[in-house]
Amino acid sequence: MTSHDVVARTRRIAGTRRVGHAGTLDPMATGVLVLGIEKATRLLGHLALTEKDYAATIRLGQSTDSDYADGEFLPPADGPTAQARAVSPEELRIALTGLTGELMQVPPPVSAIKVNGKRAYQLTRSGAAPALSPRRVIVRRLELLAIRSAGDLLDIDVDVTCSSGTYIRAIARDLGVALRTGGHLTALRRTRVGPFGIGAARTLDQLAQEFEVIPLERAAADAFPGVRLNADQARLASHGARLQAGEVERAIESPVDRPAGGPVAAFGPDGALIALLTEQLGEFRPIAVFIP
Repeated sequence: MTSHDVVARTRRIAGTRRVGHAGTLDPMATGVLVLGIEKATRLLGHLALTEKDYAATIRLGQSTDSDYADGEFLPPADGPTAQARAVSPEELRIALTGLTGELMQVPPPVSAIKVNGKRAYQLTRSGAAPALSPRRVIVRRLELLAIRSAGDLLDIDVDVTCSSGTYIRAIARDLGVALRTGGHLTALRRTRVGPFGIGAARTLDQLAQEFEVIPLERAAADAFPGVRLNADQARLASHGARLQAGEVERAIESPVDRPAGGPVAAFGPDGALIALLTEQLGEFRPIAVFIP
């Protein structure tokens, strides 16, 4: 099932075409997919920039062209399977530490990144794999949970906390390169997107039985730092006008880390979500208005 398949089914359940998602999940992956319904779709582009958590299983000893288990296996170099079995826990931890922090990560060639108007996976599958430029990502946590032998191969379970745009399968690939074993993902589960964890998630079957949504105001308050507007400020913001930042009351910060300079949620005197604002040169500028 693709993320688009989830959106299509949710449209039928919700009875509206206005359904979108934040942060695509590849078909092999499972876990949290944040959906926006009606006006909440306008939050999604900004929500996709939040930090994410994943649980993953990496198989050392084999590489694939997609860095997933469903890809084509690449020929081994210098007998990597024999090396995988010999990798020690200490070597693993050292290699994982080297893949933690601020990194320049090369995206997988089988990905949705556009190159000259075409998707990288389309070019790769046509035999013209593009040379993709590295991108800055942050891997804040890369924790080794378990190690299991699988014949000459080695399976390891890891938990990851990372910035938006990080490819977990690229971590598997780079770990295999660092250990000279080759590596790819055999399982991937996203357990958090910003403030939305897997404990609050619902299956499509559950939503078909009882369609529940998180209220727009609560979702915005959970996902973004907030500011309180008085009646005049709320009226101006709802018309797209800029506000002097020094005159706006700061509300409680979101419990989830947000990028510096990221959007803030602006609430009116009655608690209604007025807009998402961004701060520039001492002014708040509306970037999405919810009450026109």
